[in-house]
Order: sequence, then structure tokens, then C-alpha cells
Amino acid sequence: MPDKRPNILYIMTDDHGTGALSCYGSQINHTPNMDRIAHGGMRLDNCYVTYSLCSPSRASILTGKYAHLHGQTSIGGNIFDGTQQTFPRLLQDAGYQTAIIGKWHLHSIPTGFDHYSVMWNQGSYFDPRFIEPGEHGPVWKESRGYSTDLVTDKCLDWLKGRNSEKPFMLLCHFKSPHYNWEPDEKHKTMYQDETIPEPETFDHNFGDSPVPPEALQVKLETVHEQWNITHWDAMPEGLSMQQQKHRNYQYFIKDYLRCVASVDDNIGRLLDYLDEQDLVKNTVVAYTSDNGMFQGEHGWVDKKMMYEESLRVPFLIRYPREIAAGTHTNDMVINLDYAPTFLEYAGQPIPADIQGRSLVSLLRGHTPDDWRTAFYYQHFDIHPDGELANCGVRTKNFKLIWYNHNYDHYQLFDTQKDPSETRDVSEDPEYASTVSEMKALLQEEREKAGLTNEIEQQIFNSDNIPQARKQMNALLQTIDANTAKEKQ
Repeated sequence: MPDKRPNILYIMTDDHGTGALSCYGSQINHTPNMDRIAHGGMRLDNCYVTYSLCSPSRASILTGKYAHLHGQTSIGGNIFDGTQQTFPRLLQDAGYQTAIIGKWHLHSIPTGFDHYSVMWNQGSYFDPRFIEPGEHGPVWKESRGYSTDLVTDKCLDWLKGRNSEKPFMLLCHFKSPHYNWEPDEKHKTMYQDETIPEPETFDHNFGDSPVPPEALQVKLETVHEQWNITHWDAMPEGLSMQQQKHRNYQYFIKDYLRCVASVDDNIGRLLDYLDEQDLVKNTVVAYTSDNGMFQGEHGWVDKKMMYEESLRVPFLIRYPREIAAGTHTNDMVINLDYAPTFLEYAGQPIPADIQGRSLVSLLRGHTPDDWRTAFYYQHFDIHPDGELANCGVRTKNFKLIWYNHNYDHYQLFDTQKDPSETRDVSEDPEYASTVSEMKALLQEEREKAGLTNEIEQQIFNSDNIPQARKQMNALLQTIDANTAKEKQ
């Protein structure tokens, strides 16, 4: 008899902030297929990541744990330990057909999957190489075309070839809209005759802050140099920094939204397949991003900081059997919650060491009395000077950020009165009691997360990059050798 447990299609992009989806209120771009998921299910309005950086966030999603526990504390200094417990591995053990296709970015070979076809590191927008299982182990597979289309093609091929008697769990991970924001030919001229409005905080700065965040982020006026964006027109000579900032914003935001449009089109292809195969009612479809993204707010691009544009992510989920169409929730959700949610929908026990909580009750329209009212955020620095290290705690009304390495500086934002986070009130006498309360709450949340000062200092003081690079190079050499064997 066919297995009646629900299928799971988890779609994730890279660096897609909530400001670039029409179902979250964008007045600039339209995302009709992402909106299909929202209209057919629930939109989560306060979904946050616990580490706004690609690799650590992806590992947290797989494990349901904070970075100091799963070990992926940076982008380049760690190799993901694939022997540890992940929700794909648990679903595979429970009889699900499991696959991951697209961006992986964990510097290892995926485990817990019956099939994988992943790009190494960031991959490329055009003609990316994929790593797939081969006769002698993982091998390179060449491809021709646009990354977003190719990932969808591979997902559809796998879906068509699966065993229809068993439930599936497919992770479809797009590279887009990560930098360097290269749109496909179809969308290359979108917005070309428009001037896209700049965010209200475009020219905001933090003045004399002891830890000026503008010094820690990629700034629009120099992003073309910092990230070597070669497909933009050359910068005209003689422009002031402010003129460069205005110019680069138009280049950036247009290409960024063009990349989002391609993702949306391809999500439509996946949803159409579910429609055609009569799989809609029995498939959980979730859409999110690995982290948020500054889209010109405060004059920045990139993520990493605990500001809202970086911290908050879209999360859309549809499952007609359990989730009422066109609903939304304001409850506080974090990316550690995804793993237990998928396990509960699959009828599997949730291991006690998973730090997230299942969202199933929220998705049914009931908020448990003990649901979280605060959560802890961390960003461990991988640079010697430690400037980017920051952590903090977010509640409904306040956000406390602590720059806790090489500095001992706090920022407090009243997110109800100042949703754009332009006024640090940590030194305001009117907020003195709030600062004390939030500092105490921060320590409480750190303890709940299982983070001690000793563990944190070990992470700050470690230098794993040389060893990690050595392991990565050894793996790449193995893949090269396996590929050569298959060609003989």
C-alpha cells in the first residue's frame, strides 16, 4: 500500500530579504509564485535566523541547533560533520526518499540523502558544476545554462523518477539572489527604464558609536570594488562617494530583483508539477532564505549584523490538510524550528537535543501558552580582529545587540517606536531599566542555548581555516580523481 505520510518540498534561496516579496508588502517587485504558497497556506511575519551567515544558518536548519553545538561557526573555517543528527537523516531512516539539489555550502559531501546534486561553495550563476554520486564516489557533473533553471530541472527530474509509493523529502536550494547578482537573459532588462526608490534609511549613519556598524558592513559606494562586480558598467571617473552610492544602488537592486524574478518563475514550475500530479494536498511546501539581506538600508548590502533586514527572513508554508489558506502569524519563529516541524509532520519523534520547537501547533492556528517571547542571536567572527562578532536578544518590543569581542559595547533599539533601528537608546536614561532587563535576559538566553563564555572564547581563539582548507582541497582532489576514473 502507498505510504500516506506527507511529502516535504523545502525551497530555500540565499540572501532573500522580506523586503523583496510582494506577499510581504513589496511595492517594487512582484513574486506571484511565492505568493501562491502564502495564499494557499500561512505567512510567518516574524521568522528569524539565529546566525545571519550562509553556512552556519544552513547547518542550524539541518540540525535544529545553534552553531556552537553543530560546529559550523563560520563560512571558511569548518567542515560540516555529516555524521551528526540531521532531520534529512532521520527522515531517510524513517523510509522517506530524500534528496538535496542546488547550493550546499557546507564544504563536505551531503549525508542523509538518497540523492544529491550540489554546487561546490557558492557555485556560479552560469554553467555551474555539480557534485553527484558516481561509481567510485562523488564526481563532477558539467552543466550548461542558468543556475536557477538547472536546479529546477534537476529537481523535476528527480521527482519524476522517484518511487511514487513512498513519501519524498526534497531540499531545493537556489544560489540566487546571492552576490554577484547575475540575472538570466529573460529578466536582464527588467526595471531598465525605472529609478527604484531608495530606502528611508539609505543615508543613515550611527555617528560617534564606539563600534560604528557602517565600518563593519559592505557599503554601497564601494561594493563594486569590495566584491569585484565585473558585469556592471565601469564606474565613471570623477564621481563623489555619494554619487557612487546612488549609482551602485540602482545597479545592485535591479540585478538583485531580476534574480528574485527568476527564482519566482522556477518556484512556479515546481508548484505546477505538484498541481499536475495531484500532489498538492499531501505535500508540505515551505519557502525561506538562509538569512536576510540589507537592500540599501543604512547604505549597506550583505548581512551578518543583528539588524532587522539581516535577521528576519521570509517563511511561507502550505499544507492544505492542516494549514488554513491565506493565514499569517506574528508569533516569534526561528530557523531552529524547521527541523522539528518537518519531523512532526512526518510522524517522527523529535529528539530531545533539538533546540527548536515544532511549528505545527502554530500552523494549525493555536499558539501554545509557553511559546517563546525572546530568542538569542549569535555571530562568531572568523577575522583576527574580531570586529564582526556580535550577539543579542530580540523580544517583541526591544532588541539588544552586544559587540562582545574586542569591544564590550551594547546597542538597544526600541523596535516598536523605531522599527528602522536608527536610534540607539542604550545610553538614554529613560531606557536604563530596560537595558538592565535586556542584559539579564541576554545572559538567560545564552544559557538556554547552551553557550558558555568558555565555549565562546574557544571559538574566538580558534584558527581552523588552514586545516579546513587542507580538508577541502583533499576532498576536491578526490572528486577530481573519481571523475577522471569515470571518463576512462
